[in-house]
Amino acid sequence: MKQLKPTLREKNRYVAFELSSDRKCVRDDVVKAVWSTTLRFLGESRASEMSLWIMDWEDATQRGILKVNHKSIKDLRCGLSMLASVGGAPASVRVLSVSGTLKSVRERHFKKT
Repeated sequence: MKQLKPTLREKNRYVAFELSSDRKCVRDDVVKAVWSTTLRFLGESRASEMSLWIMDWEDATQRGILKVNHKSIKDLRCGLSMLASVGGAPASVRVLSVSGTLKSVRERHFKKT
């Protein structure tokens, strides 16, 4: 199978976010909360066009990286702002940064000590 030319490939953006909650949240709970909020806000057809994917999640720092289509950044930010609970505990999300490369987001927010 041939690879797509760079001009035909989907352009992705990587969104670093931080979760504030009363208790520590695990990756599965975060995935369910992000998807349910996005589906409730946008509906199935627009949510499927976002190409939303959770790339990284750190339980210790409660930070993660989301991959999304470059056309859907505003929709994702609106959807994340409506997130009210994760795993039954009240929570809120703060977007730290948006970048075009996964490497730069990891260097900026996920430094290994």
